[in-house]
Amino acid sequence: MRVLLLMIPLAFTSSVAFGQAAAPAFDVVSVKPCQSSVGPDYNNRLTYSPTEFTARNATLKRLIADAYGLQLDQISGPSWLDQNEYDVDARTTQASTRNQMEEMLRSVLSERFNLVEHTVMREMRVYALVVASTGLKIRPADERDSIEPRAGFHFRGDMRQFADLLALQFSIPAAENPNQPSRASLANESQIPVIDETGLTGIFDFNVDMHPELGIDMFTSWQRALRDQLGLRVEPRKDNVTVLVIDSAARIPTAN
Repeated sequence: MRVLLLMIPLAFTSSVAFGQAAAPAFDVVSVKPCQSSVGPDYNNRLTYSPTEFTARNATLKRLIADAYGLQLDQISGPSWLDQNEYDVDARTTQASTRNQMEEMLRSVLSERFNLVEHTVMREMRVYALVVASTGLKIRPADERDSIEPRAGFHFRGDMRQFADLLALQFSIPAAENPNQPSRASLANESQIPVIDETGLTGIFDFNVDMHPELGIDMFTSWQRALRDQLGLRVEPRKDNVTVLVIDSAARIPTAN
């Protein structure tokens, strides 16, 4: 009887250990400092596919924001986080969801940059992206749909990604020269976070017909487009927002 009592806990412990699912991880990862910086026009251009993540000239701040599902203004740390740029190539043989990719990217940042962080809540000025009272004018995309990009602005992604995009777009100042329209490279360094509160799920694929005007900033232009073309709007608020504080990180990633 004594032997049976000793064996039962051992059997239970063994089943728990074997039942734990291994955390998803990339099979191959390359992280390299860029030889030259290209500036903020490219810092937002990261590419996801079911089996691959790539980034070119991405700052560590941008990589952290994507890995944790936050916007740039929700990352607090040393100034070099938004200056040094890196190339990342990561692949996995098993198709993964966007959430799994983000979890794998967090592991890469921890292992290659020795990233140490903690979260705090701070009251901040934000924009809440919500459905307009006039009703939604877009719908989730069917995988069989093929939306042809037209003149204007083309977007494909989920509403959280769209909110991230709007945060950048809202910070672009008004064009003052008709021959030189405002660009993302002129965006203010401090961006007001846009929080997705639409409750919409799925991937959306749509075109926005934008007509920037002299003296009209992108926030005003987007307000019109959101209401008239998409059935969305933004509400200015003050809210408690999650901020990721970077305690320490290595400028030079560990060798591949």
